[in-house]
Amino acid sequence: MPTLGTPIAPDLISPGSCWTLLSGQNGYAKPTENGLATQAAAGRGFKVAAPLRPEDHGRLHVVLLEDGYPCWLSMDALAGQAVACETWQPCLLSSSDISSRLHAVLEWLKAAAERDNTYLWGGTIGPDLDCSGLVQTAFANAGIWLPRDAYQQERFCQPVAVQPDNIDELSAGDLIFFGTPERCTHVGIHLGEGRYIHSSGIEHGRNGIGIDSLNPQDLHPVASHYRAELRGAGRVMRCHDGSTLP
Repeated sequence: MPTLGTPIAPDLISPGSCWTLLSGQNGYAKPTENGLATQAAAGRGFKVAAPLRPEDHGRLHVVLLEDGYPCWLSMDALAGQAVACETWQPCLLSSSDISSRLHAVLEWLKAAAERDNTYLWGGTIGPDLDCSGLVQTAFANAGIWLPRDAYQQERFCQPVAVQPDNIDELSAGDLIFFGTPERCTHVGIHLGEGRYIHSSGIEHGRNGIGIDSLNPQDLHPVASHYRAELRGAGRVMRCHDGSTLP
């Protein structure tokens, strides 16, 4: 393994080696296409999942340490922007510690909504974010790591009963999940009184961060669309341990 702090270089890369990012990077879904799977901010770490191969066109298959998320990073973009590090150790907060940090999560969301932004599939660095990227990044900024994708976040949380006409069990900071009966495809964060903040796309959403409501009397097209796709809600009770999730 390379000495800690050594800048990344092709001849130092081996499966299992760990690196810290010095700048934000795009994480691609495939080695040969430009579709984002996620992004990784400066300070995050990754573990090399497979050796560099000519057929991967200069992209490195990695697993991000904090959420166990696989993606492909560009070796050209990594040049001088990653250094060798130790394997990441999670900070596993108690549910009471998490609860005490929810105010910071909500304050971060308020600031994010005030910045110019548009919806970005795969976005987690900001200001442009996708729905689960907004959720993950808001909690991460308070030291609480969650899974990357909305359906993973749904499975990760403690279920909370919710219906458009019954929000009594919801608390500020709970996650609200939307989608089809088969799968969660969208997520927002409850602010209180049935209002939630989310980053939604241009087709059925606001093309960025906005606030909508579960209240059946809210007839705004975005609120109405997502209310019809409400699946449930969940409470964050634990931190991600960095393991890879299905």
